[in-house]
Amino acid sequence: ESDGEAAPSSAPTLRNLDAPGPSTLNSNGWANGEATSTSLVEEYVTMGFPKDMVVKGIKEIGHNDVNALLELLLTYKALGDEGALGDCSTSGCACPNVQDDDDDDLDSDNWDNDNDTGGREHNSDSSGDEDFLKEMSAKDEKINLLVDMGFSEDEANMAMTTCGVDADLCVLVDSISASRVAGDCHSRNLFDDQVMDRCFDSFGEREKARLMEERKKKRKRYGGGSHGNRSSLDGSDDEQMHLPNPMVGFNLPGYRRPSVMRMLPQQAIGPPFFYYENVARTPRGVWETISRFLYDIEPEFVDSMHLSAAARKRGYIHNLPIENRSPLLPLPPKTIFEAFPHYKKWWPSWDPRRQLNCLQTTVASAKTTERIQCLLARSSNPPPPSVQKYVIDECRKWNLVWVGKNKVAPLEPNEVEYLLGFPRDHTRGVGKTERYKSLGNSFHVDTVAYHLSVLRDMFPNGVSVLSLFTGIGGGEVALHRLGIHMRAVVSVEIGEANRRILRGWWDQTQTGTLIEVADVKSLTPDIIASYVGRFGGFDLVIGGSPCNNLAGSNRHHRDGLEGEQSSLFYHYFRILDVVKSAMARM
Repeated sequence: ESDGEAAPSSAPTLRNLDAPGPSTLNSNGWANGEATSTSLVEEYVTMGFPKDMVVKGIKEIGHNDVNALLELLLTYKALGDEGALGDCSTSGCACPNVQDDDDDDLDSDNWDNDNDTGGREHNSDSSGDEDFLKEMSAKDEKINLLVDMGFSEDEANMAMTTCGVDADLCVLVDSISASRVAGDCHSRNLFDDQVMDRCFDSFGEREKARLMEERKKKRKRYGGGSHGNRSSLDGSDDEQMHLPNPMVGFNLPGYRRPSVMRMLPQQAIGPPFFYYENVARTPRGVWETISRFLYDIEPEFVDSMHLSAAARKRGYIHNLPIENRSPLLPLPPKTIFEAFPHYKKWWPSWDPRRQLNCLQTTVASAKTTERIQCLLARSSNPPPPSVQKYVIDECRKWNLVWVGKNKVAPLEPNEVEYLLGFPRDHTRGVGKTERYKSLGNSFHVDTVAYHLSVLRDMFPNGVSVLSLFTGIGGGEVALHRLGIHMRAVVSVEIGEANRRILRGWWDQTQTGTLIEVADVKSLTPDIIASYVGRFGGFDLVIGGSPCNNLAGSNRHHRDGLEGEQSSLFYHYFRILDVVKSAMARM
């Protein structure tokens, strides 16, 4: 289960050999004696296909074979086949955008892809050249998806050469994994020059140069050179720091790994204990910089899919002990059906998902779920492979679940709360959109609690906490569920809705002191020193600065730690350093 974006459908265009030929068509393009129902066209339009696309499809293969027509329309849509629509591309029509209006709000780490294929010229030399360009566009999209999943571009190219352009993404991943296991690395550099040249033999030099230039631009955006220039250690263009596979940190319940012995630098040893979190997949060099500022401590990377039913790849830097950890009990469910058994009733056999992808800050629109329902209602049972692939890709992208016959829906906020380890209705009281956003940006409570569990025996009388970028209180909920009393918490959170959620939970469950501060920038050394004096120091400094400029979904403003939001990390370090200095003077 990856946090990467699901691959777009690339099913080959179908042709109905029994469709009427030119001699049997009238002047309008319809078969002689065949009356086309306006309602039929409108049905496909309501499913999200442009009218001109539907008309073109019916002209090409007729409308008697519903499945064939549906597959053809899906093919047009998946390949962005504006050229196949004839005058449609010049009349302002566009293929339906399956991402709808919600994509601009995706600000967490699940969606790393940024396929910039818009504005590409169509080759008018021949229909064969045009088809080839479409095939190359689909190929580039899959290569970028594989790169974003952590594979090198050479590996992606070799897998495409071996398995074919139309191969499913999972098949390509399996091929790459098999090559890695077999040590078949010697052939990964063949595609870029040799295969590309062979593919373009039938093209003019102008078109070859233009498409090669487009590929260079894409490589530049992803930080690669002519052959990818990706680390052989982690196979990823994003991270120089190695990401473990499986991503289970130093240890996790149920995973037997060689015991990890780490020696913390002297300046990293508390008090106080500190704990920092952010997305695992970041632009190159980010985690090295974070580690350097936080006393050269090695990050601990964990994917919550090993603790729950949903993926969440995160990195943690802390000076906590790593021995004698213990998980929250009861252990959370690790599959969708364990978490929500009632969904199994409607789950189709052709949907292989058993875990969810990373829980996002937004959910699928009603238009997306309605489109899926219409497609399935018009299809056979089971649906054709291309329809299955499209539906599963959308379900993976938006974490959709089956709630009825042919009916999918997003998770409800209380279900997301459950998967993330929060109490039911923790975020209730703010708008539904705000609930999804707050939850999507939160800690995974069970993971954080596993790391913090070592504090339970160390502080039997409770802890005082400085909570930076508190959000909805994932760290506080983790401590509470561990049975660790919070004598005092100074919470720094700029979001008004998040502060309201935390305050509501605190008033219901806690007896200690809660002090709320709106902005980390307002914490001057004097104010920090006053809190240290008031509470006798802090036992724990915890927080995760914004990931807006780090997450893969934000390619256009993915500026690393220099970005407007993610540069707030330096305030975490600044405040921690002041706390350590103030406590050293006590």
